[in-house]
Amino acid sequence: MNKGIEKAFSEGKAFIGFITSGDPDLETTEKIVYAMDHAGCDLIELGIPFSDPTAEGPVIQETNVRALSNGVTTDKVFEMINRIRKNTDVPMVFMTYANVVYSYGIEKFCQKMVEGHMSGMILPDVPFEEKEEFDTVCKEYGLDLISMIAPTSHQRIQTIAKEANGFIYCVSSLGVTGVRSKITTDIGAMVDLVREVTDVPVAVGFGISTPEQAKKMASQSDGAIVGSAIIKIIEKYGKDAPQYVEAYVKEMVDAIK
Repeated sequence: MNKGIEKAFSEGKAFIGFITSGDPDLETTEKIVYAMDHAGCDLIELGIPFSDPTAEGPVIQETNVRALSNGVTTDKVFEMINRIRKNTDVPMVFMTYANVVYSYGIEKFCQKMVEGHMSGMILPDVPFEEKEEFDTVCKEYGLDLISMIAPTSHQRIQTIAKEANGFIYCVSSLGVTGVRSKITTDIGAMVDLVREVTDVPVAVGFGISTPEQAKKMASQSDGAIVGSAIIKIIEKYGKDAPQYVEAYVKEMVDAIK
């Protein structure tokens, strides 16, 4: 396991927050990273904008559109990370799509990740059976390619878990990302299946927006992942969002700790 991810899960339940790089602009994204770190966020997922983010609901899709129309590129995201690293060592992973990494060059992408002290990546459009091409290079560079399991994975849950690195992203509901009023999946049963074959941490995401939901999901796993709810705050406050994101993240961290 990459040291950054190990650190994120070493102090009890982990709170993981997702933001899209470059929404509303890269300067604000940088400030939001500091705000989340200051609020006690254990791990930050940074989205690299992509034109066809198939796993995302409308809220996060819109952030991709906004960031791309602002001229955000993968190189500019890496430049931002190098600036961030002068001020914080908060563990960070990328959440992006296979095409972004592939078109940049998998090897070059991983090299840049190491330079920016990134810990790993999540590629929601790469099925378990096709991960080898990315996983091999990640391992060479000491990075974790993070696996996802969903309620529909059924008998594949343990197959995926056996080979998982870093942490396992447990998708709490069917469909795409977005805020849910209630989460009905039996997360406990999914985590129990994982526990039978590995001690890699499991964090639950998709749909969590309230401190109560975060607390419940974290009580059944090793951590909670929140994206759309943070994005909505950024959408509402724009360049003034960092202070509001900090207050929200602090509330969520307090709930799960």
